[in-house]
Amino acid sequence: MSKEYLKNCTLLLVEDNRSLADTVIDFLETSGFQVDYASNGRIGYNLLEENPYDVVILDVAMPKMDGITLCKEIREHFQLDVPVIMLTARDQLSDKLTGFGSGADDYLVKPFDLPELEARVVSLIRRRRGGVESQRMEVGDLIYDLTTQQVTRQGKPIELTPTGLGILRVLMRESPKVVSRVQLEQELWGDGLPDTDALRSHLYNLRKAVDKPFEVKLIHTLPGLGFKLVE
Repeated sequence: MSKEYLKNCTLLLVEDNRSLADTVIDFLETSGFQVDYASNGRIGYNLLEENPYDVVILDVAMPKMDGITLCKEIREHFQLDVPVIMLTARDQLSDKLTGFGSGADDYLVKPFDLPELEARVVSLIRRRRGGVESQRMEVGDLIYDLTTQQVTRQGKPIELTPTGLGILRVLMRESPKVVSRVQLEQELWGDGLPDTDALRSHLYNLRKAVDKPFEVKLIHTLPGLGFKLVE
């Protein structure tokens, strides 16, 4: 995305760690973004009442109003479809699913690399300006509603475990690219991998729910490379 494109993009950063916020703001402004800053969720709420934003970057743990609550307010009270990225030190799958369930579009675990944050911001802006519905992922006839955490295929509901939802979200987000086993394990469990067969078991159950009842297989294994979800 060109600098000319970015100069019209305004971001809201809601983060109570001022040192981290200053670092993030300096980096993003150098990249061409305009950045408004709020030191807590209540100030962020007030700014959202007054200004439109291209992306909101929210810390989860904050005084006065936490990021989960503010994200719900963005979706339910303001009824905005602005993309939201959650920043948090919590890397457990349950925490991520709570963030996605509140309406977040992406999730970045601290400490993070600033270029990665920028890349995710740019990706969300491109997707939104391209007219893609930010709260709904689709690959073929498979639909994942990120707001309700409901998955359907050909209109039929598919029941998945929290881990199955986590795997599916990564595969749909990256589709049609290949996702390595290491990337999947890192996104799901960080450094706390349960055991060596955990991913295999969860993928087996995911395939059984998503592919087995249907004629076309969506989840593919590429030996030595990883997995991809594609028609």
